Order: sequence, then structure tokens, then C-alpha cells
Amino acid sequence: MQVVSKDTAAEVWTALRSMHVGANRMKVVKVQTLRWQLENLCMGEEESVDDFSSKITLLVGEMQALGEKVEEKYVIKKLLRAVSDKFINIVTTIEFFGSMNTMTKEEIIGSLKAYEEKLKLRRARTNEQLLLARGQGLS
Repeated sequence: MQVVSKDTAAEVWTALRSMHVGANRMKVVKVQTLRWQLENLCMGEEESVDDFSSKITLLVGEMQALGEKVEEKYVIKKLLRAVSDKFINIVTTIEFFGSMNTMTKEEIIGSLKAYEEKLKLRRARTNEQLLLARGQGLS
């Protein structure tokens, strides 16, 4: 529709080339924006591993849809750098004892989720013990 008003093939070609160059520039800008968002993404203290990993996966997917190559090693390192402090023990274990060069993003996320479940179980037990102690103190 934008080239219908052009009179010559040269004018149509110039218009199409300008639109294409503009589209490429927009793509480059969008990729830069997504990369910046990925670099600055940090996990909130109350955020779940599922929610955080979904954010990373979404950003990476958008970048790849725009033709940007994103290596899995980069995503793994970003994931381990950006998780909240409550995961420092499992991150350290993965970095020292897990083979980050052979582990997949899914394996890393699985390890983080398993650790998250253990933390939830421990908190639940602690809360139960506190409630029991308070109940015994009232009698």
C-alpha cells in the first residue's frame, strides 16, 4: 500500500529499500533492548524459579526470533548470576562440582527448583515447630 502511489519502478525500489533498511534498524534496536533487559534481569527474593526462568526463556526466545544467536552457556551463566541470594548454596555447588560445560539449561533449572522445594519444606517445618512451641508455652 505504501508503494502504490509511486510512479516509476525506481521510486518503488527506493521506497522498498528504505522500508527494509528501516526494518533492519528496528530489528537491531529491538535485539539491543532485549539484550539489555536480559543483562539487567535479577530474580526477586520472593520470585519462584519457574517465574524467573520463564522470563529469561521469553527474552532469549524473542532474541532468537529476531535472528540473534544466544548460546546456552551464556544463558546458564546469566541464570546462575541472577538468582536471589537464597540460592547461593546450590549455585556454588553447581559451579564447583557440576560440569557447567556439559549441563543443560533445563538441568540447571531442575536443580534450582529441587533446591527451592527443599527450602519450602524446611520453612514449613520451622513454622510448624514455632507454632507447636507457642502452643506449648500457652498451656
